[in-house]
Amino acid sequence: MDLVKQYIIQSIVMASNNLRLSSEKIEVVALLKNVIIKSNDLENDIRQMKKVTEFSRLAIKLYEIHNYLTQGHVNFPKVSDKFKEHCQYLIKELSYMLDMVTPVTFNQLLEKMYKPAEPEPEPDNKEKPIEVDLSNRAAVTLDVFEKPEEEKIKENLIFEEEKEDEEFFKQNFEASILKPIKKMELILKRLVMDDVEKDELTGYANLMKYNAEQSLKIGFEIIANMHTIFAKGLLLIKSKDLIPTHEVVEAMRACLIVIVAVVRSKEVDITGYLNKAEEFGRKIHTLKIKE
Repeated sequence: MDLVKQYIIQSIVMASNNLRLSSEKIEVVALLKNVIIKSNDLENDIRQMKKVTEFSRLAIKLYEIHNYLTQGHVNFPKVSDKFKEHCQYLIKELSYMLDMVTPVTFNQLLEKMYKPAEPEPEPDNKEKPIEVDLSNRAAVTLDVFEKPEEEKIKENLIFEEEKEDEEFFKQNFEASILKPIKKMELILKRLVMDDVEKDELTGYANLMKYNAEQSLKIGFEIIANMHTIFAKGLLLIKSKDLIPTHEVVEAMRACLIVIVAVVRSKEVDITGYLNKAEEFGRKIHTLKIKE
């Protein structure tokens, strides 16, 4: 990560530490950090944020910081004081943004922000292109490979079940996410005592990966990320590429704490647990899972 991104992210983190944040607002901060980390053109992305009402006030401040770092002459002996100054004037605008959005609306606003502009309608005097009805063409093509009715019914049932499973997960999100957590805690205790079978680790890792995928589909990125980190930790322990030391177990337990706090919208500060879990995720990111 380049210096400009690190500076801006640390400014946001320091500003957020001065606010009393709910678990939902912590997730929004994590999403904002992720946008900055993944940005390929940070200056342009901040410009785009300025056009979105909910982001605009914060984006204006971020743009000023970006300009300070890239356009002006940085006085390095005084950069620490300048950093504190930047953090201070981000607090108010960050608080305003966090009051305006939720994790779900944050992602929706991002989609809106990056949505390509609608093409301008062509003047009436221009010759209109010939339109081809591809749906009819597709229907003709499919008729050639028409499947037996029994097979079509079978495939429809398969896909319908998958759709119903996803809908069930959405409607029972809290219960679906929280149900395995106690078992995961027990697994962590047993890992320390080396009292876990390999097949158990695979099964629990697959369950956490499934919950991660479903959480991501409905916009809960931080919950999905915690599940993914925990699942990879289990698989690395299974392949003996990761030793379940006290530090490792505590980092994985931090993932579970963040999941529960965010799902239940607990009004507690979980920044320490979130940082520990994300740091663990960065450490194991490059490790390959052996089959």
